[in-house]
Amino acid sequence: MHPREAVAARVVLAVALLLLVGFETLAPARQPTRPHLVVVAAGLAVCLCAVPSARIPLTGRAATAAAVSLSASAALIAGQHAREVWGLGEGIALLVLLTAVVRRAPGRTAAVLGPLLGLACVLAPVRDVRPGLFTVVSAVLTVVVAAYSTILRGQDDRRLRELAAVRAAERLELARELHDLVAHHVTGIVVQARAARFTALEGPQAGTTLERIEASGSEALGAMRRLVRVLREDGAHPQPVAGLAEVCALTEAFARTGPPVVLSLDKGLAEALPDDVAAAVYRIVREALTNVRKHAADATAVRIGLRSVPFGAELRIANDGDSPARLCEQARGGGFGLAGLTERAEAMGGRLLAGPAAEGGWELTAVLPLDGGAAA
Repeated sequence: MHPREAVAARVVLAVALLLLVGFETLAPARQPTRPHLVVVAAGLAVCLCAVPSARIPLTGRAATAAAVSLSASAALIAGQHAREVWGLGEGIALLVLLTAVVRRAPGRTAAVLGPLLGLACVLAPVRDVRPGLFTVVSAVLTVVVAAYSTILRGQDDRRLRELAAVRAAERLELARELHDLVAHHVTGIVVQARAARFTALEGPQAGTTLERIEASGSEALGAMRRLVRVLREDGAHPQPVAGLAEVCALTEAFARTGPPVVLSLDKGLAEALPDDVAAAVYRIVREALTNVRKHAADATAVRIGLRSVPFGAELRIANDGDSPARLCEQARGGGFGLAGLTERAEAMGGRLLAGPAAEGGWELTAVLPLDGGAAA
């Protein structure tokens, strides 16, 4: 949510709750009594606690609201009851806090504060001389809100676990590439260094050998800078790393059963593209084509372009499919494939964006640096 929208929502919530308390303050009793004032004061305090604040954490506001509401209820139930005081604003504020605590608070905190807030919601109507049906309605609403918030919490936890699994799989794939690429370059350095050690090299031949060693070392360091963040803890066997040649084969295979694919590659970019960047390009193209097949079945063409830019290589994939609802859900985070690719691009110092194209359809853009630096 945009910061301005968040501020506006907080203001609307605060105004609505305070208007309810203000109406309940003036409407029921012409001559305010002491119990009436206690209910109004408790309602004002609880409503203020229900308004989100960046400075005061949720647990602090919820604990304060529960303490104030339960104290007021205990005092009025044990002593003189209030007359014709509904407490609607306070009840709504307690339900708002109950939803937030059950869904977002840590497990132990939610287990303690949740029941306290629920009890406060149920006891608030009992303060009245004639609680009546309102007490039953409040209890039912409390149970429904708590149950629904628990369901949402479970869905959030499951999504976080799935996202963590996607990121772990992506890191494992990067670790495999680290094994293949760096081991390849370092092996070449060792072989050439041994040859230079045991062979009498002089003049141009020695210079050529040293240049090869330097080039291999530079490539190994570049790949290491992009992939060394990932550490592999298991014993998975490394697999061959795909590159631009596999991209061409992938698009040809896709076009045989799907819409035609127009592939455009800058001249000379294939030779200048490091192996790990080429592998990332392959993974992004594969995921994008998979999404086209799954979410844009009405697409008539797919355009894939890979070009050199001042800060690296830019990959752009677009289709003319007309499935905005499902694709927008993917952009909001529904697609774990895109989440994994974003993780990969950021680990390499690049970035990846996906969303509706200006001319219609869907577009994915990835910028990957060639030297291990951050993309602009």
